[in-house]
Amino acid sequence: MWKRDEGVRPTSGQPTAAPQPPAPITAAGTPALRPDSGHHLEKDIVNIGKSVVIKGELNGSEDLTIEGHVEGTIQLRDHVLTIGPNGRIKAQVFAKSVIVLGEVTGNVTASDKVDIRDNGSVDGDIISPRVAIAEGAHFRGSVDMQRKPGQGTPKADIKAAAAPQQPAGPQPQGVPPIQRVGA
Repeated sequence: MWKRDEGVRPTSGQPTAAPQPPAPITAAGTPALRPDSGHHLEKDIVNIGKSVVIKGELNGSEDLTIEGHVEGTIQLRDHVLTIGPNGRIKAQVFAKSVIVLGEVTGNVTASDKVDIRDNGSVDGDIISPRVAIAEGAHFRGSVDMQRKPGQGTPKADIKAAAAPQQPAGPQPQGVPPIQRVGA
């Protein structure tokens, strides 16, 4: 009735798994990696294109790249916001990390980092523990690099805390000085 494909014959006596279709070929001529059906290899990233204009409040729970125009408020508290080279933002921005390649007019607050890349522009105040401004970038505003609680203490505080505390006043003879442990 039907013939077995002679090219797909097991070399040993063990049965083989179902044949896999060949991997797709990329433009460079190399085989592309095929993701397993049960695993996601890349994070969810949403793009807002060049022709899109948004006015109002923009909230999300995934990484976002904006190439269009946004006016209002952008809140991605636990995710990365990228303003592409064509992105034009007139908004208050709140995100975990902000990467600026386009133009932002408004205050930017990030819980991790603000990165203004070459040809990027920010007109507004930045609040973030880490800020990077590339050569060729534009920035006008103030920077507040506030630390998160428990993120470290300045060296002067560490030295003062490590020095043993001696009580004020004279010590009675024969009594060792008091030392605090774990203070």
